[in-house]
Amino acid sequence: MGDELALGVRAVSGAAVYRGMDRATLDRQYSPSSRVPSLDAYLRAYERLSAAARRDHPVRAGLAYGPHRAERLDYFPGPASGRCPLLVFVHGGNWQALGRAESAFPAPALLAEGAAVAVIEYGLAPDVGLDAMAGMVRRSVDWLLRHADGLGFAPHRLHLCGTSAGAHLATMTLLPDPADGPDVSGRIAGAVLLSGVYDLEPVRLSYVNDALRLDEAGARRNSPLHRLPERLPPVVVARGGNETEEYVRQHDRMVTALRPRQAVTEVVADRRDHFDLPYDLGVRGTGLGDAVLAQMGLGNARTGLGGTST
Repeated sequence: MGDELALGVRAVSGAAVYRGMDRATLDRQYSPSSRVPSLDAYLRAYERLSAAARRDHPVRAGLAYGPHRAERLDYFPGPASGRCPLLVFVHGGNWQALGRAESAFPAPALLAEGAAVAVIEYGLAPDVGLDAMAGMVRRSVDWLLRHADGLGFAPHRLHLCGTSAGAHLATMTLLPDPADGPDVSGRIAGAVLLSGVYDLEPVRLSYVNDALRLDEAGARRNSPLHRLPERLPPVVVARGGNETEEYVRQHDRMVTALRPRQAVTEVVADRRDHFDLPYDLGVRGTGLGDAVLAQMGLGNARTGLGGTST
């Protein structure tokens, strides 16, 4: 990792910013929308499908898990037995966009397979910093675990899933000794990380930092790749086939770092991109869906832990 960090150099106008890339190239690399025809089409679909999920399934909406106005979640109950697993979904949006309203779309497939689903909202940049965002996700997990009996899921079967910026925040939640929020690192049964960013130094040097306002120390502190503990729960790490080279590199580095620590299932969904990969969550017969269902102990999913799926 030290060799990779040494490749980063100070930004000079017209010169290399990071790993031989100038600022314009780095900005494109951390703009996943540069690989798809229309980001707006995805955002409209997220909102439409999420509204349908709330219309078609019972939901306890807007539950407060902390004091900040953004600390709210929507809970979709699973089977009435009260022993079902829970998938906690943390949305993406470059740490500065989206919320509960656009993020319930994975719920129907997971509910059909016997899981409960919680959709988390958290504060966004520039009003909320990354330390506080990660603390909010930790508080949501802690709140859900403390209310598991009343909500009707098995507390030892809580699985945390994040996409894009949400994958970063989910990974931060796996770490002990947090800068903000309760330590829930030993209480998570499994994690699912989709198209994540795990080393924030290049993010700090890109346009994304206009909102995040990270300095070098803050980027390092919020880079889970540099802080992974020796033991972790089982992890699914997935990306789309159509991602920027930097997102592919971030994915590869996380998979490599995780393998000595715990069972890892890597999924590369060739026909998916950064934005439609979450559609496969809980969908049987897809690489991601089968990996997630296997991790959660739901049915006879075809992809087992520790493998690679395309």
